[in-house]
Amino acid sequence: MDLTTSYMGMELTSPIIAGSSGMTGSMDQVKRLAENGAGAVVLKSIFEEEVMNEYADFIKTARVQYGDPQYFDYDGQRSPIEYYDYVLREENLKKYIELVEASKAAVTIPVMASINCFFYSVEWLSYAVNLEKAGADGLELNMFFPPTDFEHSREEKEALYFKIAKQVTQAVSIPVALKISPYFTDLGPMIQRLSKTGIKGIVLFNRFFSPDFDLDKLEVKPSFVFSTPSDLALSLRWVAVMANKVDCHLAASTGVHDAAAVIKQLLAGAHAVQVASCLYKNGPKYIREMLDGVEAWMTGRRYRTLSDFRGKLSQERSADPAVYERAQFMRYFGGKKNVTL
Repeated sequence: MDLTTSYMGMELTSPIIAGSSGMTGSMDQVKRLAENGAGAVVLKSIFEEEVMNEYADFIKTARVQYGDPQYFDYDGQRSPIEYYDYVLREENLKKYIELVEASKAAVTIPVMASINCFFYSVEWLSYAVNLEKAGADGLELNMFFPPTDFEHSREEKEALYFKIAKQVTQAVSIPVALKISPYFTDLGPMIQRLSKTGIKGIVLFNRFFSPDFDLDKLEVKPSFVFSTPSDLALSLRWVAVMANKVDCHLAASTGVHDAAAVIKQLLAGAHAVQVASCLYKNGPKYIREMLDGVEAWMTGRRYRTLSDFRGKLSQERSADPAVYERAQFMRYFGGKKNVTL
């Protein structure tokens, strides 16, 4: 079976991409993922807010030690405190560049860099340009502007997606993908409009921290750190709905835990499928197991290539397009039922 696919102009030996996570945070891990069949890797994101948090911690320490909130003694010299912010950014970027370079030297599959865009920063352009120079084959912008921001309107926050996409695609020549959330008022039209900005791919969808409560300690704690197989439904629906309605490639993410999920996303119209949680649970070798499952399914149906069935169950090619719409809810749950109280 031929499992090769084209994604954002890059030729992949398999449709499974190791998504940005701790599993792609070192050269050794990237190498193991490639050895086990990953078609590409998206390196662990460089987080602008990590730099900000580290900087904030340093400010607190500096105030205690030096008193003056604007200046402190750095390497024996009296320097503006903002200088340390610059140093932190440079050090983080240097480490990430080293990860890109080491990973590129270790594997032959495409290596994509990732920038986590939780808020707008002019640093992103600098990051993007430097990561391209380091040899990254592509760039993924993991974009999310929190709906808890009450100071900016929906229109203002949505406009940032287009502003950033335009600036970054004009600054680099490598393909750029946007990894977005489903939290838009008009999700379908938004995806379609983003696809026309010059980007080469859209990843549906990114995954966020969800809080839970510890009833004994009365503290907030993380919950559902990993995705579950049931999380597949959301991205599956929207990949199927948007297939052939966008001017770029689509990649599916979240809820992909086995070969069946990979096949479903390809049937929906995805050009590639990102995995992360299942790698934490099962290790890099699990990629090979999923690919074997895809091959077995293709063999049983005499498919030779992924293009033989890609998009076969997308909304555009469906005999019943309404199956993807909310109207189907009435069919399954709208009927009157006898209820005994």
